[in-house]
Amino acid sequence: MGTYLNPGKTAFEEVIHSEIYVDKTEMIQFINSVVKTEQKYICVSRPRRFGKTVAAKMLCAYYDRKADSRELFETRKLAGCPEVHIGDKVISWDTYLGQFDVIRLVMTDFLEDSANVEEMLSYLTEEVTEELMNDYPEINFGKRINLRTVMNKIYGTTGRQFVVIIDEWDAVFRVWKNDSKGQTKYLDFLRDWLKNKDYLSLTYMTGILPIKKYGEHSALNMFDEYSMNAPMQLAAFTGFTEKEVEELCHVYEMDFESVSNWYDGYRLSDMIPVDMRRLFRQGDYEGRKISIYNPLSVVKAMRSGSVDNYWNKTETYEALADYIRLDYDGLKETIALLMDGGRVKVNLKAYQNDMMTFHSKDDILALLIHLGYLGYEGRQTQRGIDSEHGEVFIPNKEILDEFKTSTNSQEWVSAFQAFDLSMELLKATWAMKEDKVAELVENAHNQVESKTYNDEKALSFCVQLAYYAAQKYYTTILELATGKGYADIAYLPSPKYPNFPALLLELKYDKDETEGLEQIYRQKYMDRLKHYKGNLLLIAITYSKDRKNDSPEFKHHRCRIVKA
Repeated sequence: MGTYLNPGKTAFEEVIHSEIYVDKTEMIQFINSVVKTEQKYICVSRPRRFGKTVAAKMLCAYYDRKADSRELFETRKLAGCPEVHIGDKVISWDTYLGQFDVIRLVMTDFLEDSANVEEMLSYLTEEVTEELMNDYPEINFGKRINLRTVMNKIYGTTGRQFVVIIDEWDAVFRVWKNDSKGQTKYLDFLRDWLKNKDYLSLTYMTGILPIKKYGEHSALNMFDEYSMNAPMQLAAFTGFTEKEVEELCHVYEMDFESVSNWYDGYRLSDMIPVDMRRLFRQGDYEGRKISIYNPLSVVKAMRSGSVDNYWNKTETYEALADYIRLDYDGLKETIALLMDGGRVKVNLKAYQNDMMTFHSKDDILALLIHLGYLGYEGRQTQRGIDSEHGEVFIPNKEILDEFKTSTNSQEWVSAFQAFDLSMELLKATWAMKEDKVAELVENAHNQVESKTYNDEKALSFCVQLAYYAAQKYYTTILELATGKGYADIAYLPSPKYPNFPALLLELKYDKDETEGLEQIYRQKYMDRLKHYKGNLLLIAITYSKDRKNDSPEFKHHRCRIVKA
């Protein structure tokens, strides 16, 4: 048994002989389906405590030609898996059992003894090539010694392919966050070693972050990525499923509802089965949704008999606090809304898959998804999951506890006060308290720069901020197209809150508030929302722009609300 080459089955034996072991071996049959195919490159990203290392140990034990692991798997769920048909090839559960040389690398092991990326790569190369050459002393490796040449000569001589398993592949981006040149060198190293190589039958990488986007150095584009927002076929293996947790609760006499409240909440979408895709295109199939639990927390709860926050026992709350205090685009108000049970739309397209490159609030939210602090649910379209219009939310009580700890400082007081005022505004709107709505909108407008007092677009910006809490209950539509123009803002109740009234806002400045209502009626804006008839509030908001600053009317807001 080697350190890096063919590490054996001991590590996985420790896993299955532990007090609590949840059988995830069925995952291997999916991995087997891509071995020796163009899909043989797999990158799995998910948070700490979600079983990445356990899966890596399992794959090592299965594929290692020296491990003699049949007895470990023949009584597991894997052995009951049906055969997989790939073209004219039939793959049974043990087709690839013990068939390959396995190279297992844990990248943090090499970082700890290295000063920079270049030194780390030299150290890694020396260690692994030395072990490979010692295992094949009969082969003449020549003078140019690197991983590519050594593995290629072994394959050329023996015809035996390799399985490469890299755990914490993204540690370089987490430890040397600011070393962009070193990160590029690392990506180039992985590309040159792994891409389009005949000596590989499978490459399986795990990390917290998806593969780094680096322009032309998205050099690892041969990988299929299985992440928290798009786990695909590996959704059920991302953590413990609801059924698995129910079974553990039965064995350990734990209250399932309490365990679910604390640790459930991650909603993942599996692939759409081929026989369901026609129904999906017709809108009659929503896709397979899987509820996932944090494995480490569930195990600790079962063993201790206490449902509690075990997240912060492995990572300090400052890790979360450092990111959410970066107040991009009103991020603090967003966090306040999420902590109140709301959901927020997020666009994941621009996120650069690192811990330093942030250009917007969405980039921070995307990172928190991958760190496990937020759940994510993408919008289903006929083309699949739309990553530009998904929603984030705090998944469970354990994570909410982390947010509460991370926001327990003076700097968060104003953000929570602003959110409370926004909720007060929303309740005043529902109650049709016109003076209170005008007062609260005016108060919100006074909080922004005076240069926003210039036109209706500025007022629209102010009103959206003031109604921030509405995101919990509504979908916001700016300039809603109607038959004869565009309504300024519409808030349409989400499916979870169908009894709340729809809100249609028309905004004016230096005009009477009745003019806003008259425009709504004249342009027949309500026709666009006729299915909300009887449960629709028409709201006109205006302010006086050009009054002298010693006048009571200076920047004074007025409001009219009518039920339609």
